[in-house]
Parts: sequence; C-alpha cells; structure tokens
Amino acid sequence: MQDDEIMTGEMLVETVENQLAEGNPIKVKETLMRLVMTGTPREEAIEMIACALSIEVFDVVKNDGEFNLKRYSENLDALPDMDWEMED
Repeated sequence: MQDDEIMTGEMLVETVENQLAEGNPIKVKETLMRLVMTGTPREEAIEMIACALSIEVFDVVKNDGEFNLKRYSENLDALPDMDWEMED
C-alpha cells in the first residue's frame, strides 16, 4: 500500500462492516456485541473498532509490514478504553 492509498475513515468503517458480514475475524463481531451490550451505540462502536483497525493499517504502511491480527485483537479487547498513544 502506498501513501496515496492510505484508507480514509469511511473506508475503515466499510472494512469493519465487511469484517462483520464475513465473520472474519470473529473478534470484531464479539467486540461489537460487547460494546453494544454495555451501552455504546452501534455507530460509535463501529467507529471505535475502525480506530483499532487504523492502527494496523498505519503500521503496515509505515513499516511496510504485515497485518498483525494478534495486536488488532488486543486493541479490540481494550475498547472502549484503548490507549490511543502510538508506540514507535
């Protein structure tokens, strides 16, 4: 992915919706259910999940690396109180 191909917020939300529809990774659906059941509106929960996804997308672009499913899952587990500070 090149710099001019970085995902927008809308694209991240669309990707989360696709992950939900496909059930992959299942952690996304589990996270959405958990957040909604604890009072977070669905739209806000989707945006939170998209933020967790953006960390992975940024890392792939910045470091020319691979998507880290384990870290994505850990960030999903931390919602809604995820530490938004990026580590170098």
